[in-house]
Amino acid sequence: MKSRVNPVYLAFMVTSFMIGVAGALQAPTLSLFLTREVQARPFWVGLFFTLNAIAGIVVSMMVAKRSDSVGDRRHIILFCCLMALCNAILFAFTRHYLTLITLGVLLSALASVSIPQIFALAREYADQSAREAVMFSSVMRAQLSLAWVIGPPLSFTLALNYGFITLFMVAATLFFICILLIWFTLPSVPRADSLMHSGGIPISGWRNRDVRMLFIASMIMWTCNTMYIIDMPLYISSTLGLPEKLAGLLMGMAASLEIPVMLLAGYCAKRIGKRNLILIALAAGIVFYLGLVLFSSRNALLLLQLFNAVFIGIIAGIGMLWFQDLMPGRPGAATTMFTNSISTGMILAGVIQGTLSEHLGHIAVYWLALGLAIAAFALTARVRNG
Repeated sequence: MKSRVNPVYLAFMVTSFMIGVAGALQAPTLSLFLTREVQARPFWVGLFFTLNAIAGIVVSMMVAKRSDSVGDRRHIILFCCLMALCNAILFAFTRHYLTLITLGVLLSALASVSIPQIFALAREYADQSAREAVMFSSVMRAQLSLAWVIGPPLSFTLALNYGFITLFMVAATLFFICILLIWFTLPSVPRADSLMHSGGIPISGWRNRDVRMLFIASMIMWTCNTMYIIDMPLYISSTLGLPEKLAGLLMGMAASLEIPVMLLAGYCAKRIGKRNLILIALAAGIVFYLGLVLFSSRNALLLLQLFNAVFIGIIAGIGMLWFQDLMPGRPGAATTMFTNSISTGMILAGVIQGTLSEHLGHIAVYWLALGLAIAAFALTARVRNG
């Protein structure tokens, strides 16, 4: 009798979860680390995050172009995890800002490529082994959401109770375990003949009208989400006069609800279609941002997290798969296009949220998010279904 548990499938899940936890340990307390340990002023903290995001986009595009045409993808993932391990050690023992914003940002940019490359390898493995790619990827994506439910509370516990050296060394240990897992358990998938050289699809995804429109729509969606994440704790405490701890409850509730939404979306994708699922997500996003404009009570904000979870849970899992469908034979480039839409949205969100909240108040952030969600809906409706 054939075993119901595929060990390779399990290895992908464990690896993506552990890399997710390692990342979720470092990111939430990074601004606190730069302020307290490195003694960086607010401007230099903001500059660090901006350069980090830009470097991540540039490096991931360079690696993605090579990853779909050359060699074993596992070697790229191993190299990126090694860079992540070195980066964690660097942050554990260095308090020199110039070193962190140069060498640290470079190592971080290389490390950030590991997740899209693992998802690209997973897509290749699923296609080769005739597994259901959508459900496989959705379960993997749910591991990252679970990691972000666990990681941030653990990050603050380690940093505040045991110090940043302990925090970063725990992250380094997790990356070391990931390297062993990748080396011994993840498959080496033979590369199919790339469509890049056969005339099947243009070398650049930007030449494809559907990929272009989906990238812009995805960037807008993630701009909306990041503006909300940045602004919501301030809006709750300074404008609504609600307890600050409510912000953590709202984020945790949304992250927890995203996991079943991702799994359900993966199950329904074949019947409903990826475009229709993303349109459902955007409809939920429009209701969510409209609700933030209209309602201000604690219970209303808690109820609205269901719509927020539907919005993020679907676009986080199905969005990446739609890029892959629109760019056949190039899972690395397609996954990187998706992750870069997130990074670009984060950069825009920081600038927009700061400007709007300072000059027009926090409520203006949600009015703009509502308008942007409607614009993304209109754009997405024009993209072919993959």
